[in-house]
Amino acid sequence: MSTLTLSGVNKRYDNGAHAVRGVDMSIADGELVVFVGPSGCGKSTLLRMVAGLESITEGEVAIDGRRINEISPADRDVAMVFQNYALYPHMTVFRNMAYGLANRGMAKVEIEAKVRETAKMLRIGEFLERRPAQLSGGQRQRVAMGRAIVRSPKLFLFDEPLSNLDAKLRVQMRIEIKRLQRELGVTAIYVTHDQTEAMTLADRLAVINEGRIEQMGSPMELYSDPRTLFVASFIGSPHINLLPARFDQGQLLVGDTTLTGFADLPEGVPLMLGIRPEHLSLSADGTFEMSIDLVEQLGADSMIYGAVSAFSGEEPIELCFRAGEATRHVPGERLKLDFQTDRAMVFRQDNGERLI
Repeated sequence: MSTLTLSGVNKRYDNGAHAVRGVDMSIADGELVVFVGPSGCGKSTLLRMVAGLESITEGEVAIDGRRINEISPADRDVAMVFQNYALYPHMTVFRNMAYGLANRGMAKVEIEAKVRETAKMLRIGEFLERRPAQLSGGQRQRVAMGRAIVRSPKLFLFDEPLSNLDAKLRVQMRIEIKRLQRELGVTAIYVTHDQTEAMTLADRLAVINEGRIEQMGSPMELYSDPRTLFVASFIGSPHINLLPARFDQGQLLVGDTTLTGFADLPEGVPLMLGIRPEHLSLSADGTFEMSIDLVEQLGADSMIYGAVSAFSGEEPIELCFRAGEATRHVPGERLKLDFQTDRAMVFRQDNGERLI
């Protein structure tokens, strides 16, 4: 178990691309931190810099206070689990898991014990004599994890390891990864573009945008109290509702609709009102009138999607609200909605700064 510190870390490529920009973070012993963000935001590059697979242009990476910038990947004592499993196809599961230990010169009896103990923990003990081609995707990913676990590294790195699995298996493997991480007490970084996966796994989330950390904190902190428009729109499923707004003569306006309960906002600046789906509700004299386009039945509740077009000269605005299990609505129906003013957020459109 170990700590990881990144100080002023940058990555520039020869073509001028600036992939990682001034990243500072500390990861505590036994903590699982998830890097999340859209494709191309720099999260995998940052992970590969920790692993030693990408050079560091500026800054420092340290494990347990020891600078590792110039240390080779093999000597950093980190284990990485990849999206494509990276198993040796000609080797059995046992030999895949034992390979790294054998290279270190560990005694055969000790290798046997560690591999079988880890295989039992991962529920793949019955597959030790099979080759990867004889396994399902989920079983192969368990083997890849087992190969990392037997090494007892200081740090575990996961680079979108569940991307190749179907939806049901991804859920099962998420549970498995979190269970193992807690049982082993290991320090880990997990990279994903799937914010649901991120929310499920993380002790803390680092939301990355264009090579920078926009915000870092617990999943619920980022969901309930995002600092920027980017974080608010990226975290949450379904996404937050965003309505263009402006503040004029002491009133917040969405189109020609005046919203009460807002004050001290800048005038003459394009704003964005953010409302989570669960903070909208049906109301006989609601602020917005929506025409239903789609009802998504999820069992315990329903997601209702539709367009609000009551704003003069404006394009219809798409809204989603979360309705209870007993609620029954159909496409084409018109609903009136209100929202919880104290749960609404207001952002500047130009720089994404949160104002309320």
